[in-house]
Amino acid sequence: MKLLRYGPKGQEKPGLLDADGKVRDLCGVLADITPQTLSPQGLAALRALDVNSLPVVPSPGRFGVPFSGLGKFLAVGLNYSDHAAEAGLAVPSEPVLFTKWDNCLSGPNDPVVLPKDAVKGDWEVELGFVIGTTARYVPLERALDYVAGYCVVNDVSEREYQIERGGTWDKGKGFDTFGPVGPWLVTTDEIRDPQQLGLWLDVNGVRRQTGNTSTMIFSVAYLVHYLSQFTTLKPGDLVTTGTPPGVGLGHKPPVFLKPGDVMHLGIDGLGEQTQKVHAYDASLLD
Repeated sequence: MKLLRYGPKGQEKPGLLDADGKVRDLCGVLADITPQTLSPQGLAALRALDVNSLPVVPSPGRFGVPFSGLGKFLAVGLNYSDHAAEAGLAVPSEPVLFTKWDNCLSGPNDPVVLPKDAVKGDWEVELGFVIGTTARYVPLERALDYVAGYCVVNDVSEREYQIERGGTWDKGKGFDTFGPVGPWLVTTDEIRDPQQLGLWLDVNGVRRQTGNTSTMIFSVAYLVHYLSQFTTLKPGDLVTTGTPPGVGLGHKPPVFLKPGDVMHLGIDGLGEQTQKVHAYDASLLD
């Protein structure tokens, strides 16, 4: 299933995308797509529905984050060896972890707003996965059983804040609008192998990133296993898994986002996103 939420910000309604690419309304079935919906029992109930009996939404308009009730937004850095090389950093022996704060969440096509005085905004197309079952000390061989689905994430970053302002990376990763997610949450039954997905990103029509999840250093399964050693993963937790090469910081000279730029990105089977970049404007954040 391809689960989604559509409508104005703060008023999103639950839906799904059918096999013909039509949005079907789930309001008669559930109030929202929540962590409980993403449990094995919740997904089984949705799979039992007659999709053709659900109302078609002819003009869904805006898509929001495809589920509500986010718990943790965890992120993995330097998870592609060629991206580590372009950043001038060693390939990590263990996953590099940081957090993206929940205020950065936005819909897949919402504006990306740069912070005040930002000069080094950057892009990162990434595979995200969402937990559906509480996970503690998960064996590697069972790790994918704890995943509810996959989604596209743009791990938007401000490199000066991330690298030059001291401390951890988090301050360059968590600004409002720096976490576009969606358009859909694609359940695991539709993704045969999360380590065989092509991903790409364009800026102003120029291809900047091309990669495949097959070159990830640490697989989705390993990340579930690894993260569950340090924190309890709960339904609704989102993990974004790192980016392939081609980020603005890696160009020589570096290329950074400026107001008016348009990012367009996607992952095989998971949909596409488009965001226009704006200078700081508080009215775009509410």
